[in-house]
Amino acid sequence: MKKLICVKDVETAEKQGQKVVYINCDTIVTPSAKDLARNSGIEFSTETPVPETKKSCEVEAPCEVKGSCETKASELEKVFENGIDSEVIYKVFKVMMDKGLLNGVIDLITNKKPYLAETDSIGLKIVRGSSVKYEALDTGNPDDKVFYQEIINADDGSSMNAGFITIEDCKFDWETECQELYYVVEGTLTVTVDDKVYTAHPGDSVFFPKGAKIAFGSPDKMKAFYATY
Repeated sequence: MKKLICVKDVETAEKQGQKVVYINCDTIVTPSAKDLARNSGIEFSTETPVPETKKSCEVEAPCEVKGSCETKASELEKVFENGIDSEVIYKVFKVMMDKGLLNGVIDLITNKKPYLAETDSIGLKIVRGSSVKYEALDTGNPDDKVFYQEIINADDGSSMNAGFITIEDCKFDWETECQELYYVVEGTLTVTVDDKVYTAHPGDSVFFPKGAKIAFGSPDKMKAFYATY
């Protein structure tokens, strides 16, 4: 059964003065937990250290961005063939800068963020759901179609993590290492506890306390918004 290490676990390790957090092959560490650990000088290690391997999504992402940029460049070339007023371009960019829209576009093009977002100095953050790019969640079974993307974490000054997850026609074991809340957006979510199956539909919310041993699943394609603390 997979175990999840989130920001709260790293904060606890830091308070206890730990410099190394030992994990095994059944442990999943969230991206924000990795970032906090790195900034705090904490390392994740197994009893027998193994070389860290980049996830396939980390290798392929730049290619996807490059393809997208090439497409945009081609579209711009067509526009400039007929000429364009530089004053119009200036006004458009100024409006976008004033509204904070360029920050999200630049992050997406440079692959800093796998989604478009608008931010404000007070801490406000609006993530454009249709722009979110998902990455595979390692369930232990390469045939499982489970994908997620974290959109809120410690980098945003938040003490909780949040994101989206999709599960398509599969089932996998899970053990919560922190409190988890899910809001089903579409599809059907099944939760198995001691052979008893619970079902959640769009509009339903599901909560798990820390240490819950369950099995997630979906007979179709389920999409949910989640928050962990």
